[in-house]
Amino acid sequence: MAARPRPTVIRFGRFGDMVMQTALTAALSHRYRSPCQVIGAGPWNHDVFQALPDVDNDWSFPRHLPFALSLTWPRVIAALHRSRRAPIYVSETHDRQLARIRRLLKSGGVDRSRCLFITDLPTRDHEHCVDRLLRFAEQVPPSVADGSIDTATGQRWAPHLAVLDAERATRDQWLRARGWYGADLVLIQAGNFRSMSGNHATPERMGADDKAWPAKNWQTLFRMIHAHLPRARIVLCGATSEVPMLTGLKLEAGLECVVVADPPLRALFALCESAHSMISVDTGPAHAAAALGVPLVVMYGAESPAYWLPRGPAGTDVVGLGGAPGSTRVDQLEISAVFAAWRSLSSRSRSA
Repeated sequence: MAARPRPTVIRFGRFGDMVMQTALTAALSHRYRSPCQVIGAGPWNHDVFQALPDVDNDWSFPRHLPFALSLTWPRVIAALHRSRRAPIYVSETHDRQLARIRRLLKSGGVDRSRCLFITDLPTRDHEHCVDRLLRFAEQVPPSVADGSIDTATGQRWAPHLAVLDAERATRDQWLRARGWYGADLVLIQAGNFRSMSGNHATPERMGADDKAWPAKNWQTLFRMIHAHLPRARIVLCGATSEVPMLTGLKLEAGLECVVVADPPLRALFALCESAHSMISVDTGPAHAAAALGVPLVVMYGAESPAYWLPRGPAGTDVVGLGGAPGSTRVDQLEISAVFAAWRSLSSRSRSA
């Protein structure tokens, strides 16, 4: 029997974008009855796709270096040549990255007839980004269409991540060492990619960041959460570069239950698995939390939650606040609205 065509997904997205791609890889793997390979750009891709049964290879280029300067280049070119007539799904939407991807495909000797570009897919009003990805998965390049492809799945695929048993054991040991094991963990993601700079807290940068919420708002919110869940740990999560900002929030809150953590991505995934809930600005870790089934509130600035609201497995409780067209900045959100949204979803998650 001829080998099943193994689809390739190409997207040079940020962390949250790539979490969303796991819905696409699941749908394509089911349709072609073969795991996907993923080509991306950025250090987070292997963490995202590790241990997923619908992905068996992933490669990542540096985001800002020429292809030829990367050790990934020869491996990807070889993989593209080996893929022969298998389908390639380019889910990239940004012009600059699309130009890079087209150069990559040309260097890999890829025939255009086996490629599909999501930018060629007609848009639909009020369509969520995951629904657009799943509609993209229903398309088949003319040169690879044959009877071996499932034309209907009957499933609504969602973003998903996998945590290894060894990672769970390490997480539990880490929690026990800090006296947090068994406590309700309320994860807080206050920063985003713009906050990964030491001068983020300056008025100029705060004004330019539509996802920034004033420190005094966070501190008041921490006190309200503590009053509602006195035994909970409020864990401020972020990248290592965000630790000074998060430490400032902790010190000014003056609560022993507020702690700071900067786990690597895979450790963050394991921590999410054991979390009570999360409150986050619109950023990548919010998508990871939803993909792991964590109930969460997401605070939006200029982006639209109708398009970007994180999704997860069936039953995942996600509430989006703010965002276009009603508001354009996170600092327009009232503390009481954020607390009420969190309290309602945490009540539902506890009863469930």
